[in-house]
Amino acid sequence: MVQAKPRFSSFEEYLSYDDGTDKRYELLNGELIELPPESGENISILSFLHFQLVLLMGHRRVRWGLELEVRGEPKNRYPDLTVIREEHIQQLRPRNTIRLSMQPPLVVIEAVSPGLSNRERDYIDKRKQYQDRGIPEYWLIDPAQATVTVLELTDGIYRELGVFRGEDLIQSSVIQELNLTAQQLLQAGCA
Repeated sequence: MVQAKPRFSSFEEYLSYDDGTDKRYELLNGELIELPPESGENISILSFLHFQLVLLMGHRRVRWGLELEVRGEPKNRYPDLTVIREEHIQQLRPRNTIRLSMQPPLVVIEAVSPGLSNRERDYIDKRKQYQDRGIPEYWLIDPAQATVTVLELTDGIYRELGVFRGEDLIQSSVIQELNLTAQQLLQAGCA
């Protein structure tokens, strides 16, 4: 027996849905699109960065699996890592979702997966939605290009704070205490 896929007429309706699994979905034109798992290389890089950020900001401010409501399609995104504001800690207790009515997070971080569609999604689609959402900083960790790009929101538009390679120290306006090179971060995905 084939079970019909649920359709949702609103984001609120989607938020009340529970399929009894830990699967993550983006809501695209009222339909659920299951997100694939991250590559092992990206998980290693993100785990290393998560540890570094927790040391600087505390474990409650750096989130895996945070859901972010955005305008446009899809209606939600799951950044690989998110640095939240202090006020979000209490707001996210019932559900790990930052709604449009809430302040945006401080930083969203994506590790770019291989493939043209993944690159376009991270470099173009998510960039537009995160910019529209007013997120102060957006990082793109790109193992295939061996780069870490940090975009900073200036006058409502993302501008490159830097594209970091090799021994370049990654710079951030939000996480100023960070002392990490692009090479150190990208090599965390090796071995």
